[in-house]
Amino acid sequence: MTSAPLPSNAPSAVRRRTVLKAGALAGAAAGTSALSGGLVAGTAATAAADERVFRHGVASGDPMPDRVILWTRVTPAPDALPGSGRGAPVAVSWEIAADPDFSQVVRTGSVVTDAGRDHTVKFDCTGLAPDRWYHYRFRAQGQVSPVGRTRTAPADGAMPGSGRWRVGLVSCSNWEAGFFSGYRHMQARGDLDAVIEVGDYIYEYPVGEYAGKYGVVRPHEPPHEIVTLADYRIRLAQYRTDPDLQNLHAHVPWICTWDDHESANDSWAGGAENHQPHEGPWADRKAASSQAYFEWMPVRPEALRDGGHLYRRLRWGSLAELSMLDLRSYRSEQSGMTDGRAIDDPGRTMTGAAQFDWLVRGWETSTARWNVIGNSVMFTPVLIPPLEPRTTAAMTELLGLPREGMPYNPDQWDGYAAERRRLIETMEGTGKRNFVFLTGDIHTSWACDIPVEPANYPGAGTAAVEFVGTSITSNNIDDMLSQPGLPLPEGNGLSVTAQEALRGANHHVRWVDLDRHGYAVVEFTRDFAHCDYWAIVAREDPATGAYLMSSWRTAHGSNRVEPAGPLP
Repeated sequence: MTSAPLPSNAPSAVRRRTVLKAGALAGAAAGTSALSGGLVAGTAATAAADERVFRHGVASGDPMPDRVILWTRVTPAPDALPGSGRGAPVAVSWEIAADPDFSQVVRTGSVVTDAGRDHTVKFDCTGLAPDRWYHYRFRAQGQVSPVGRTRTAPADGAMPGSGRWRVGLVSCSNWEAGFFSGYRHMQARGDLDAVIEVGDYIYEYPVGEYAGKYGVVRPHEPPHEIVTLADYRIRLAQYRTDPDLQNLHAHVPWICTWDDHESANDSWAGGAENHQPHEGPWADRKAASSQAYFEWMPVRPEALRDGGHLYRRLRWGSLAELSMLDLRSYRSEQSGMTDGRAIDDPGRTMTGAAQFDWLVRGWETSTARWNVIGNSVMFTPVLIPPLEPRTTAAMTELLGLPREGMPYNPDQWDGYAAERRRLIETMEGTGKRNFVFLTGDIHTSWACDIPVEPANYPGAGTAAVEFVGTSITSNNIDDMLSQPGLPLPEGNGLSVTAQEALRGANHHVRWVDLDRHGYAVVEFTRDFAHCDYWAIVAREDPATGAYLMSSWRTAHGSNRVEPAGPLP
């Protein structure tokens, strides 16, 4: 599977779309697809954005046994809009209770916010009991916010009272491509402990540059590409007016990390493919996007400019330890698809040295039943096709091809194969067989074994498994292959044949769907880690339904995924 090179100034999303599209075309000949699972009837998203003080809703995040982050944003005056820099300081009081009627209030307090933090409110609410559900709300200028629902993690070393940890897995929500109906279906379940969001919460593009199959469903604000602090604040605020996103934030705590579009497409430590010199220094744009992110997202770390970092570790009692990674701030610049010397260069990094050491130390000392990695880009090798290093070493050296084969997408871990091998060796060296990667980014759904050697699978063994969730709305293969006036349906022959070709070249890819949008629900118990892959019917319809695509699980200690029935 190959694609013609793009000009160096082509937007990175275009480059990624071209890689995916070329892969589909190369494998396509004929075929059909059928989906199983009944439709879940969807009701229209009726919650409207509150045009008063708390119009951007409430949120919580990063639950620990005795604390959780609480968040809101106040609009103290009609002109004190996000990114405006206007508005006087505002005192905001809060309370958190053990019941939705607030007859059992357990903590209260107040904070002051101002235009310097875009009138956002975010703090660590401490002194809570472990493994409990709580309800919270805010008050300002005589008004009361919507009520939020959140929870704490089980105590360290204790199994959760439910015996499980059930989370939603989401990524890649493009405002212009459709409505965020997947969030509505996740909230309607009522059974999630948290949502793990692994990046591309917003998109930076101007109006029309990255539209859906049928064009722009709803235009971005501001209409230009976002570059400044005000721009990023305005864009984040716009996304927070989506009723389904706002309601899911109010329903369960979120655990988030960024990928590239929170700043600029295909970003790395020193720049981004979608950042040009006329847009100013990259360091200024990165600082602006990071500041807005930390203001608007319910994450615990402090701003990067203050010496903090986004990567962090959370525990769900003795059941799971979650390492949330930052795979953009410290990485080396992306290589070309065929630049094997760069891909196999041990000096190039995805994580950066400090984060790599932090991750490895955590794995080595973890006593959790499951080691879970919140991972913004795909870890599993996806190659065209895998090469056998021992028998093709001479050709690899002569041609400069990557040792493990030509990567499907060098922006993911395939472009940093040497560091990935180090992590696989570390996982193997711990003697633990309980590693699960939860991933987004690629707008498609995958269930994968992570092989020790891609070309010797399964003979060389497996080091972990990976569940990759599809996009909430961002374009995938059928969208990319569609032409103006000639949209391709989901499950078309081109896409199905491409799926078969990918699996044929990568036997450790146990299942893949290239066309559907939606979300995943992942559950951890003592015995298994399980993933249900859900699709929405039509992202252009705010009242669309949802259906189950497929279910996969890994038994503890097996490092292999197998098909399964759906979660109850």
